[in-house]
Amino acid sequence: MHPSASYFSLFYKFQIFCRCITFAINAFIVRSVGRDVLGITNVRLLLLESTLLFLSKEAITRAALSSRHNKLCTWAQLINQLWITVPICLVLSMPCLYIWLNWLSTVDEQYYVQYRFGCFAIAFACIIELTAEAPIFVSQVFCFVKLKVVMDTGHIFIRSFVFIVLVLLNKSITIYAFGIAQIISAVTIIVGNYAFFHLYIPRLKQYRNEMKRVDDKYELRKTFGKYYENMEDFPFSSVREMLPGALPNSGSTFNTDLQKLVLSFAKQGILKQVLTEGEKYVMSVSPVLTFSEQATYDVVNNMGSLAARFIFRPIEDSSYFYFTQTIARDLKLVDQKREKVNEACQVLSYVCKTVTSIGLVGFVFGQSYAGTLLLLYGGSEFVEGGLPELLLRWHCLAIVLLAMNGITEGYMFATNTSKQIDTYNYYMAFFSVAFLLLSYQLTNWLGPVGFVLANVCNMSFRISYSLYYIRNQYKDIGRSPLRSFLPGPLFITVLALGGFACKISESYFFGRSIFYHLLVGVLCTGLTLLTWSFENRELLRAGLTKYRERKLSLTSESNLIN
Repeated sequence: MHPSASYFSLFYKFQIFCRCITFAINAFIVRSVGRDVLGITNVRLLLLESTLLFLSKEAITRAALSSRHNKLCTWAQLINQLWITVPICLVLSMPCLYIWLNWLSTVDEQYYVQYRFGCFAIAFACIIELTAEAPIFVSQVFCFVKLKVVMDTGHIFIRSFVFIVLVLLNKSITIYAFGIAQIISAVTIIVGNYAFFHLYIPRLKQYRNEMKRVDDKYELRKTFGKYYENMEDFPFSSVREMLPGALPNSGSTFNTDLQKLVLSFAKQGILKQVLTEGEKYVMSVSPVLTFSEQATYDVVNNMGSLAARFIFRPIEDSSYFYFTQTIARDLKLVDQKREKVNEACQVLSYVCKTVTSIGLVGFVFGQSYAGTLLLLYGGSEFVEGGLPELLLRWHCLAIVLLAMNGITEGYMFATNTSKQIDTYNYYMAFFSVAFLLLSYQLTNWLGPVGFVLANVCNMSFRISYSLYYIRNQYKDIGRSPLRSFLPGPLFITVLALGGFACKISESYFFGRSIFYHLLVGVLCTGLTLLTWSFENRELLRAGLTKYRERKLSLTSESNLIN
């Protein structure tokens, strides 16, 4: 497998792992401490961390990767540039700390001292974490995939372990524990990355010396492994050379072109950060939402995100790759091979139908099982008042639109020309600003549900634009994927009947036996899936054939390599 493909595969698995860890820790906090503390840690403090790290390093890292790919500057200049992230973070932490402590909605007096410590601990953790940016960048450039996964997994495990142990010892110091855990995990990142290269570089020197003597990499692989092969352009002879000014440099300290590229990425990055974390910024600014309500929304949002990561993201990535390989960007469909266009049309229709069906199953059965799921997750105190259940039910609707948007927008990005992408960026900015304004206003009117409704509106705007693009692209072909991209009538009928049966089950069994209520849900879901399979048997046959062909191809490649 190509290193980049391996990297992205492991990256998405790691993302799912992170979501699961967050999911479990949130349940622990909710059951042990309460929602107010969860709102302070997961919304306010993590937003401070995200803001500082993103603004300090995102533009510099992206510019460095781009420059290294195009060989615009020396390694010494890159290392020097990466170390600028540390003073930048130090400078940014001062106004950010002032805003977090004085301008944002106030924290209850009983938590303020801990909250103040948490803010300073997060800022300190961000500053020291950026001292490891140089070895992290080097490992990314040279595709040390497993190193990144091990380091990230290790730091999350240590952060979680320290936090949980401290909270178990004393539940009243939860926010202190959160700040301490962040600092210790940052130290883990630093020590782990520098320690790896401290051990790796001498071993690489030994490999190079042996290569001069043996000149047979297959023989050396038995002794050293494959991680020392094709490393002729690795420029470091000591881990000290990853410090600023330590690597020999024939040119200037910094590269002018790289600096310009950093400024260009910084302009995009600020907008991206505001839009990415828009919900949390609105929560922090809004005087309407309590920390308990913020925590409730965060928990429900994470629950919905798990479904998206597990189910929809792999489908979106595979579809995007397929469409980029099948449809040419710069040619009209009428000028491309007709069989490829027809195949892409059919695949787009099938994939849209599949993810929409999955989303509808989640939406319909979510109306009856949102309360049950949240009760099992957070306990009876968490579901008190009905807000968590109401939020999750509305979030199930957002998941349907999220599923559709992922495929339609992915297809659009895979087939857009550069000019069309630039045009869409303007629309995207408009959609995002509208989302932030809607979030603020709807939240003031409806509370946390306003965030979900604003997200529904945002997804609807984006889906409408993507469908408009697809319709126009296929209008000269004589066929359109939009004609059959929705689920069939038999599936919809059985799904509706199953949802009705589960609502009856909820009203009768929920207070008496959760087991029987879940059993009814399993039976109805199974019947619904069987109906879908029967109605889409041609799609399943085609998918099974493709899977067998791919498996056979991978087996053949593996045999050739061996």
